[in-house]
Amino acid sequence: MSQTNDRTIMWEGQSGKSYEYWIYRLPPNFDAKPGNYIFAREVSPGRFSPVYIGETNDLSQRFDNHHKAQCIEDKGATHIHAHVNSGGEALRRAEEADLVARWKPTCNG
Repeated sequence: MSQTNDRTIMWEGQSGKSYEYWIYRLPPNFDAKPGNYIFAREVSPGRFSPVYIGETNDLSQRFDNHHKAQCIEDKGATHIHAHVNSGGEALRRAEEADLVARWKPTCNG
């Protein structure tokens, strides 16, 4: 990630597995690396509600014309939580599915 940040958050999936994400304010500015991300709305200081959960092979380009941009904006996303995940597409998709199953973000529907 090219932005510096010392704030992280743990998101738990349906499986019970926890994933650590860095917290960034919108808009993001990331390096060209694969990863998982969560658009989230801060509902109270330090507490977030996921709006959209996804994965990409390039965090630097994924958000320019995101296919769910209107929904993400309409639901009031204030932050993006992200982490580099170099384990391959199957691992990124499994993490995405685990988190979506647990949190059921409105823009993933």
